[in-house]
Amino acid sequence: MDIKSVGIVGCGLMGSGIAEISARAGYDVVVMEVTDELLKKGMARIDASTQRAVDRGKATAEDRSTTLSRITGSTRLEDLRDCQLIIEAVLEQMDEKKRVFAALDAICPPATIFASNTSSLSITEIAGATNRPDRVLGLHFFSPVPVMKLLEVVRTIMASDEVIAAGVAYGKAIGKETVVCKDAPGFIVNQLYLPYTLVALRQWERGLATMEDIDKAMTLGLNYPMGPFTLMDFVGLDIHYNACMAIYEETKDPAYFPPPVLKKMLQAGHLGRKTGKGFYDYSQK
Repeated sequence: MDIKSVGIVGCGLMGSGIAEISARAGYDVVVMEVTDELLKKGMARIDASTQRAVDRGKATAEDRSTTLSRITGSTRLEDLRDCQLIIEAVLEQMDEKKRVFAALDAICPPATIFASNTSSLSITEIAGATNRPDRVLGLHFFSPVPVMKLLEVVRTIMASDEVIAAGVAYGKAIGKETVVCKDAPGFIVNQLYLPYTLVALRQWERGLATMEDIDKAMTLGLNYPMGPFTLMDFVGLDIHYNACMAIYEETKDPAYFPPPVLKKMLQAGHLGRKTGKGFYDYSQK
């Protein structure tokens, strides 16, 4: 399937990044948000990100202008009707994702491919909200989308070979390295990453070392670009907690059950860099 147009539901941190790299790769993009205010914020994020690329010498002003010209914003789901591939990047809540996919299924032609950017929820269950489960897959991007090189292509037992091949081809076209995995809780990266961070949390609570020294040990000892506490702050502690709970609720594996301190930080509103405070204080930065 020769995909030329991409629709994106959600223009937050992930959706705006997906819109940017898709347009940069030559796709015509329609990105949808639920309100004008949220759409304006998302488009401003794309504008700022593309300008940074120019400032850093990674793109020309002409490249930036061409990229932006390919992106259309909308607050109407119906405006995604003619897109050949539609990627959902809304809240990490199953009911909301199923609502979006059911609505898309009612307005899009049978050939349209649907993808979810979920990091931990079941693609199979999401696909069940449509009448085309063979044309639904997972496309799990990593943040920040314009920078991170990996794209997880998630295959359900219903997805057709053609759809998976289209997902891999799209990933290659936007400059990503792809891995294909089955629809299992957390896919590849989160199945391995989340227990690592929770072990770090538990050992910090037990007094093994300070969080600063744990981070330093992992960056200098294992050459990780970030230590576990810095990385959790970067991802967002709410996203991190919800991903852990989604996998735990499906598998009941205690390795994914977050320590109480993580829930307390959510209750305090300390979500990491985006709120100015998480495990570290970013209020002065």
